[in-house]
Amino acid sequence: MKKQTALFFYILGIYVVLQFAWWGFHLIQITNELQSVNGKANNKAIMIVGEGIVFFSILLFGLWRIKLSIKKDQQLSERQSNFLLSVTHELKTPLASTKLYLQTLIKRDFSTEKREEMLQKAIIENQRLEEIVESILTATRLENRTLKLHKEWIDLNELIQQLIENYNITSGKNWIVFENQVAVKIEADAFMIKTILRNLIENGLKYASNSEHLTVFLNRELNHVKFGTRDNGPGVPADLQKDIFKKFFRIENEETRSQKGTGLGLFIAAEFTKLNGGRLNYYPNKPTGSIFEITL
Repeated sequence: MKKQTALFFYILGIYVVLQFAWWGFHLIQITNELQSVNGKANNKAIMIVGEGIVFFSILLFGLWRIKLSIKKDQQLSERQSNFLLSVTHELKTPLASTKLYLQTLIKRDFSTEKREEMLQKAIIENQRLEEIVESILTATRLENRTLKLHKEWIDLNELIQQLIENYNITSGKNWIVFENQVAVKIEADAFMIKTILRNLIENGLKYASNSEHLTVFLNRELNHVKFGTRDNGPGVPADLQKDIFKKFFRIENEETRSQKGTGLGLFIAAEFTKLNGGRLNYYPNKPTGSIFEITL
């Protein structure tokens, strides 16, 4: 909702409340005048004032709820605007990179080894583009409730270990470490669990890459399994922690952001966790950093 509409609502709301109070004041005056003529008017006055208080309370409650709705719409509109700026940038980057690699291959004569290297880079950029599009489609399916669970028994230790190895190979260093206490098998949707972990790891790579390492942990507590990521990065400001799992939410404004992303990763992770019957929580890491914990 536009700011002009919100301003109009506030002005109208204040006018209605003041006008109602003014009518109430005059009604009481008239009632007092009638009471001096007819003593029975007192009971009617009490009844009218009582009904007026109830109506006034309902009116105030309605205005408060509408105000919350307007605020929520404004926040969503801002996040959507940030998302459009973000996704435009995210789509443009791999497209431009792929185009550059292919144009370079056409215009210049490279050795077979060099050509394969550039083609591999073009494929990587294309995969990145596919991941962005898939994230957008997944978010849409989640809103439309068209995603269905395909549960199977998963060796969670093996799944996590494989993900960590792949990311460490890609980065060329053992930055991600696995901290596990027990072998765990769960019945869940393998694609969703893998997506949850991949999004949490990607989040750590974006915001905590300067920390010593990223820890992926796994443990069991009674009949619950808990796993997730822990880092020593900058963490999330306290006033923004309640919003990080909302769709399109980004800590930075898209005009000044320093990290890539669409604001869908944590939203998808949280929704996939819910679909598998669990919850995803954020906790500040002490003395600094973030903990994202999934409980199933």
